[in-house]
Amino acid sequence: MTESEQSESSENPVSLDNADLYFNRDLSILAFNQRVLALADDPRVPLLERLRFLTIVSSNLDEFFEVRMAGLLQRRKFGAGPLGPDMLGPNREIAAVAQMAHEIIQEQYLCLNQRLLPALAKEGIRLLRRKQWRAAQKRWISNYFQTEVMPLLTPLSLDPAHPFPKVQNKGLNFAIVLEGQDAYGRRSPIAIVQAPRILPRIIQIPPHLAGPSDFVFLSSVIHEHVTALFPGLKILGFYQFRVTRNSELFVDEEEVDNLLDALVDELPMRPFGEAVRLEVANNCPREVVDYLLKHFELVDDNLYSLAGPVNLSRLAAIIDMVPRQDLLFPPFVPGLPSVCSRPENIFARLREAPILLHHPYQSFNPVLDFLRQAASDPQVIGIKQTLYRTTPDSPLIDALIGAALAGKQVTAVVELKARFDEANNIRMAERLEEVGVQVVYGVVNHKVHAKMILVLRREEEGIRLYGHLGTGNYHPRNARIYTDLSLLTADSDITADMNDLFMHITGMGKVPQLRRLLQSPFTLFNALIQAIEAETRRGSEGRILARVNALVEPELIRALYRASQAGVEIDLVVRGACALRPGIPGVSEHIRVRSIVGRFLEHSRVYYFGNGRHPKLWISSADWMGRNLFRRLEVAVPIQDPDLRARVLEETLQLYLQDDCNAWIMKADGSYEQLRRSPEDDCQSAQEILLRHYDRSSHHG
Repeated sequence: MTESEQSESSENPVSLDNADLYFNRDLSILAFNQRVLALADDPRVPLLERLRFLTIVSSNLDEFFEVRMAGLLQRRKFGAGPLGPDMLGPNREIAAVAQMAHEIIQEQYLCLNQRLLPALAKEGIRLLRRKQWRAAQKRWISNYFQTEVMPLLTPLSLDPAHPFPKVQNKGLNFAIVLEGQDAYGRRSPIAIVQAPRILPRIIQIPPHLAGPSDFVFLSSVIHEHVTALFPGLKILGFYQFRVTRNSELFVDEEEVDNLLDALVDELPMRPFGEAVRLEVANNCPREVVDYLLKHFELVDDNLYSLAGPVNLSRLAAIIDMVPRQDLLFPPFVPGLPSVCSRPENIFARLREAPILLHHPYQSFNPVLDFLRQAASDPQVIGIKQTLYRTTPDSPLIDALIGAALAGKQVTAVVELKARFDEANNIRMAERLEEVGVQVVYGVVNHKVHAKMILVLRREEEGIRLYGHLGTGNYHPRNARIYTDLSLLTADSDITADMNDLFMHITGMGKVPQLRRLLQSPFTLFNALIQAIEAETRRGSEGRILARVNALVEPELIRALYRASQAGVEIDLVVRGACALRPGIPGVSEHIRVRSIVGRFLEHSRVYYFGNGRHPKLWISSADWMGRNLFRRLEVAVPIQDPDLRARVLEETLQLYLQDDCNAWIMKADGSYEQLRRSPEDDCQSAQEILLRHYDRSSHHG
């Protein structure tokens, strides 16, 4: 800023409540999906991985409509006002979101039809249209239809005795226009056929009849043989459609006696919530579109006309059916710290020093080994663990069951309300309860999102505690594709805090006075504000670095704005939604925001404050969002060992601030610009550097 600008700014300070200083959360979520879609269009990315990114965008958009758009439509229906600091309000936000979503989806199909499918065909991976089928292929497909598909179909001609069927959320359906009358003299201009979920959407043609990687769509198979479903009638049209529905579960936790039973009752209704989006093939005539819109009580803003299959996420099946490693990212073997590669007791190791793991570059196995050793160690008398997302057949669940069967006191805090994992978590909870695990379903109206394992071990000096805290879920598969941090420790203050937290979650009582850990909804937010304000007082000597998945909490943003106004240099790595606008003169010109989108999903949360010569750094399960800071139980753990702190700073922040390969820079208007200008440019990828560094053959810890 010039002196005149500074003077003008001081005379006319900007109100930090000004809605123009904030970007809309939902538009920011969609902007993240634009960046993922760019990977599908990036020739440097292996071809099948590009297809995977295309399908990820579809899955992300499905969830966006099921949750975010559904919530917006509900707010508009009930006349609610603006919710976020951007003050858009439901009507304006729905219009802006719909426009952006239409643009993304249009680009998706351009990418698929004009770039991915031709590139796949050049590699011998073909999705054959009906007009491409040869005679031998037609015979095989006809037999497949007769034996595998037709017996499962239920064609429904619509008349007073056959009303429009209940169409499931995201199911594949066909609207069929008919002419003529059946054996009973009935006439019905339209019929509906639903494709059962048990049927594969992508079908591989036997190699001896085609190429080694030739496929057909289930929709093409049904279309080719639709006359068999309506003998004697003339088929005038065959059109795919799909409906996305509101998938939120409505359970008032304070009004139910048993949360598990309430969720079990509610889950079957999820596939039939209120419709929020209609997707149709772009060859569908307007009269059929209007008929479907009217039935589902939708309008044109909710309509998405598609130049291809109505569910691109199903294309991911091809990736697993094509044995082409050359079209995938190179395989890697996660590194293993030297202290974890020896057979010695892990508890003895932890008494010497903590172990920090950086997933997926380092193996998740030490966390599994920690729990397995605890389950089999006769000196371990108890295990406590939070479970937000995992699978009922996870090796962690097996270890907890083994511990319970061995007579140990095992407590599992299972978050039943982990969105879209409710059914999994119910099965997991039931499996644990069957063997005597004490299962607790969290805290009423607050999701338990903290990631903790606490082991109680009887030793010579008494009971000693050992703990694991992480930024990611206890999900072994996700540990290979999400970047996260794990801390294994025997620090007495940290483990005592963990024990207090478990007691607080499972029992009743006042907020525990923790020694080291920060906890939401009680101390984490205030500690962050205080840390930002401390840097603000240092002015140009202050320094703030942070990486989170989302930054939308208004008070935190205002605190960061004030820090920037004081001259504090602030670098933020925000993967997804960011409501803060960087680079606004007089407000945020000292703030830089970047998003890293690459091979792995960036998931770890790290907060760093310069604090003069005594830096503070926390790793956490919490994003900088209202729900994480006020409506969830979250934990942030300080990394106080200087070597570990320096390592986390370098690997999760500094390397990412130097990345010019996968980085997108956020501009003041909320748009993003890819830092690398050309596919031919040499660049530095933080993910690739860490992959090379933690190759299994190395001995770094």
